[in-house]
Parts: sequence; structure tokens; C-alpha cells
Amino acid sequence: MLIPYKRLFILITLINGIVFFKGLTSWNWFNSESIAIYKISRVILFNFTLAILIRQQYVINLLFTIATSVPKHWPLFIRRICAKVYHFGGLHSSSATMGTLWYFVFVWGIYKSLSNNVYQINNPIVIITTLILALLVTIVIMALPKMRAKYHNQFEITHRIGGWSVLILFWVQMLLFVRLESPSIPLWNKLDFWILIVLTASVIIPWLRLKKVGINIDSPSNHVALTSFDYGVTPFAGSSTALSRNPLLEWHSFANVPAPDKTGFRLTISRAGDWTGKFISEKPNKIWVKGIPTAGVGIVDKVFKKVFWVATGCGNGPCLPHLLLNETPSILIWSTRSPEKTYGEALVNEIKNVQPNAIIWNTDEHGKPDLVKLAYKAYKDFNAEAVICISNQSLTQKVVHNMEYRGIPAYGAIWDS
Repeated sequence: MLIPYKRLFILITLINGIVFFKGLTSWNWFNSESIAIYKISRVILFNFTLAILIRQQYVINLLFTIATSVPKHWPLFIRRICAKVYHFGGLHSSSATMGTLWYFVFVWGIYKSLSNNVYQINNPIVIITTLILALLVTIVIMALPKMRAKYHNQFEITHRIGGWSVLILFWVQMLLFVRLESPSIPLWNKLDFWILIVLTASVIIPWLRLKKVGINIDSPSNHVALTSFDYGVTPFAGSSTALSRNPLLEWHSFANVPAPDKTGFRLTISRAGDWTGKFISEKPNKIWVKGIPTAGVGIVDKVFKKVFWVATGCGNGPCLPHLLLNETPSILIWSTRSPEKTYGEALVNEIKNVQPNAIIWNTDEHGKPDLVKLAYKAYKDFNAEAVICISNQSLTQKVVHNMEYRGIPAYGAIWDS
């Protein structure tokens, strides 16, 4: 099934393909003597501008705000499309990939211009462009799905440190070309300068909101940590907060659980890897947070009249704020092992109080359920408009695919970052 993420990737690829074809033919960007490196550099910059800005937290929140503002009385097919807003990552990956491919063309043009003594290309420009290309290729390779899954920490480091390095080198590259092309024209008269200003601000702003805050941790079992924060930020339902014990190396995002009429918020963190395992075992008193709560897939419940939540394990956490807020009538299926023993009676009772009809499936007693079959029956009984699944990657994809195959609007994380 061609999901919107892939459709967006194809769209950006086609647009770049058309630009390349026009450059190859009517625009005459490529000839035997020289390559139009200045025009190609502008295409590269536009691609990377889209790649960076579409991942900026304020931009993400704006996209979700627009998409989830459609009235519930609008036709379902429109609301169904709007709720796919979380596939915006297709714009990020495609524009970054296309920008890197164009950069290959750009570097080829630099070397060709150097050999033909065109544009008076100098050695510093050659060195900088080659270094940028090496960094871009490394970033793209580490971002490939299989590489990202197998070497996730390395993926984060190359994306973060490599991305910063490329941005700095773009500044150096621009200044070198300005000196070469038009040293008498002030920088602020150039579009590239203002684009780089915007991109630099976009990257820096989230780090200006970085803070180390106190944290309270309750572990009903060795499998889970129920954490609570109250440092002056009360995020909105459907958002997530990124946590880190080493801000330069790795970040992990978790769904926020704010409670109506209360300050602060909670997070439910399960043991699902080295970082979470160490977090649950050591129970740190303080942790780094990025201060921009960022919208996630769960917030799309706002565009529907009724929704059905399907969750496994700690997937109850992203569902809980929506159940507490109760803006959209909903029913929950929660499949987990020994819920009271694993997550504590207080949390389970909280869910039961706001969802008396919730289906809480104890896998230790009844085994793993057929969530597709269970969800479909419950969806029909409840007469819902959509299904939202919060689970691991394979199960989420299975539930979403099978619901969509039946013509039912279904949503779940797509693990694109």
C-alpha cells in the first residue's frame, strides 16, 4: 500500500526530476564548458530548507493545528485525509535525499569548473564542497530504515552533529562564493543569506528551550517507570516530550499525559532497550528535556466524531490524555501483561474510571489476542469513525493496514525518525 509518506516522497522526487530535465534541456545548465553551479546551488538550498523546516517543532505543531482544525461536520473523506498529516516526514526524507543528489551534481560542476578554469574556483571551495558531500552521504546512509534501526545511536549522532557541521559549512561556502562572485554586494542583499539565517534559527531555537529538570519516578514493576514533571510546562494532549541524559548524543520521545485542570504532566516509560532499561533501574533525580511539546499522531482524534483506541503495553500512555480530556467519544482496547501488577492499580483504576467500557486484555491470563479481529468487532459495535493504534511497529502496521484494507480510517506511528 502506497502510504502518504511515500506519495510525498515521490512528489518531491518528481518535482526535482522535472527541474533536472529542464536544466538539462531548455535551461542549458549543463554544457561542454561549464555547469550552472550557482543555479544548482539554489535548488540544493531550497531542498534542504524544506528538509530542515518541516522537522522544526513549531512548524510541526502548526501543521497539526491546521490539519486538526477541520470541523467534524465536514465529509469524512476530507477529515480522513487531513488526519494523515503525521506523514509529513516524507517531505523531510525526500527533500534531503534530493538535495544530496543535487549536491553530487554541484560537486561535479565544481571540479569541472576547476579543470576548465571557469568561475575562478579556488582550493578552499573545492575542499569545503567535498567535505559537505561526504557528510551528506554519511547522513543519508545512516538514515536508511535498516541502518537507522540497527545503529540508532549512531544515526542520531550523525544526524545531529553531521547536520550541524553541514549547516556551518554551508555558511563558510556561501561566504567563499560571495567573495568570488560579487564581493561588493552586501550579504543582506542576497537571498541565500536570509535562507541560512532562517535555517540556523530553526535549528537553534529548540536548544534555547533546553533545561535540566527534576523528575519523580514510581516503578510499580521492573518493566515500567511512571514519571511525573512539574517545572512550569503543561503540554497539550497528543504531544510528546523528548528526554535525554546526554543532550549531545541521544534523545527519546515519550507521549505526554497531562491531566485536566492540573499543572505538569506524566510520562509512561517501559523497558524497551538499553536507555529505557538503565533509566528504570537507576531512577535519575534530574533529566534534560526539550521545552517544546510536539504534536504526534494521537492528536488526530480531534477530527473525528468517535474513535477507537488500540494499545499494547505502554501504548496506554499516549491514549490516556485523550481519554481524560474526553473531547472525542472513544473506547479503548488495551492489551498488556498483568496490568495491575505491571503498571500499578492506581493507573489501571484511573483508566477504568474514565473508560468503564474499556477492554483491558490480560495477556498473562488469556494469551495475546487477535487485535485486528477484536478491533474490527469493537469498531463496528461502537460505530466509530476511525481507529488509532499505539503499539510496536509490526503490530501497528498490521492493525492500520488491515483496517484500511476494510475501508476504515486507521492511524498509527510510521517510525520515520
